[in-house]
Amino acid sequence: MVNPMFHADRAPQRHVEAYQHVPDPQQPHRQDADAYWADKIAEVMRDQFGIKPKVNTYSYRTPYPPAYDLIPLPNRYKVPDFTKFSRQDDTSTMEHVNRFIIQCGEAANRDELRVRLFSSSLFGSTFTWFILLPPN
Repeated sequence: MVNPMFHADRAPQRHVEAYQHVPDPQQPHRQDADAYWADKIAEVMRDQFGIKPKVNTYSYRTPYPPAYDLIPLPNRYKVPDFTKFSRQDDTSTMEHVNRFIIQCGEAANRDELRVRLFSSSLFGSTFTWFILLPPN
């Protein structure tokens, strides 16, 4: 007797109905699409196997567009150990930003790289402020 689940000309049919109609996510950003697919995978795990995935308690999201992370750093560029800004001393915001741009060196030529690297120059409450900015 031939097992109906496995046939020489077809792939296994187990749980195929869960994957037959999956709507395409029409989110403009990769993070949104990733969240969409994570939800879909969790739904299949829950419905088909009775498995509940762990809840992600906190996920860091950058306040800048995800495409900024795809821009390569200049060839042989080493990310500097930036002077940290926390507003705990008498350093002005203007002084910090100017020092940051100087420390960026060649990476300062692209706005996207400056934005991406900026969080590395923040500490304490200023870093918290940066990561709590709304996306994009």
